[in-house]
Amino acid sequence: MGTPDFSVPILAALIEAGHDVVCVYSQPPRPAGRGQKERLTPVHAFAESRGIAVRTPKSLRTPEAQAEFAALDADVAIVAAYGLILPKPVLAAPRHGCLNVHASLLPRWRGAAPIQRAILTGDAETGVTIMQMDEGLDTGAMLLRGVVPITANSTGESLHDALAAQGAGLIVEALADLETGRLSPVPQPDAGVTYAAKLAKDEGRLDWSRPAVELERMVRALTPWPGVFFDHAGERFKIQAAALADGAGIPGTLLDDRLCVACGDGALRLLRLQRAGKAPLDADAFLRGYALAKGTVLCPATN
Repeated sequence: MGTPDFSVPILAALIEAGHDVVCVYSQPPRPAGRGQKERLTPVHAFAESRGIAVRTPKSLRTPEAQAEFAALDADVAIVAAYGLILPKPVLAAPRHGCLNVHASLLPRWRGAAPIQRAILTGDAETGVTIMQMDEGLDTGAMLLRGVVPITANSTGESLHDALAAQGAGLIVEALADLETGRLSPVPQPDAGVTYAAKLAKDEGRLDWSRPAVELERMVRALTPWPGVFFDHAGERFKIQAAALADGAGIPGTLLDDRLCVACGDGALRLLRLQRAGKAPLDADAFLRGYALAKGTVLCPATN
């Protein structure tokens, strides 16, 4: 049971390990792109390519959906970024319940966006927890955990891929231990609980009055989605890469001719930018087509 790219390596690992995947559940196809044609989710497309039956209910709360799920007579359900609430009859239907592949070191970062929140907050590490699901929001007992460091170069994209790969390995290990009875559920502690709220589309709006270290983490965490941006002269600019720099000044002011911007504390050098409707460009190429001179004050972002 999964939907986005994160879930695909996990499904692939289950197949490669020789497990009989009796069915895949994924979010329904949705309109996408300029033509707004319906597009299968990454997991749906991958499952179809492997000849696995796919179901895309809008809800699992109906008696019909629950009966259909129970009729699969599954040993266990593996859930990875599925996106639908699993009610109690669904959780209880497989013989060994439902195991969740969650991209954080629970109980830290329960919820929808654990990868990005870990970078935004400046965490030194994160990881994957294999959890026995219950009716709460990521509150079930922990079965296996693996740690991944967060470095100064970690991005939302690179961390996503590392955690997906780790989750794929851990879930195969967990199922092997489940078959031999070696899994030992550990209740989550009450201390250290945090929640990773779903990302909002406008969350990448830059506020130059914030410390540069926070803005640099924003660029790493929120690229490619929802994206980090500022407005200037009636135009929106996305920042795809940035680095901390020396300097100080009135927030939003360019401190040199190479896109070093004063922040509330410190400065941020913009390394890769994109104008609306244009291709992303490294800073030097960008400046050849759009001059932003020292002393320019960049406007705060607006809706």
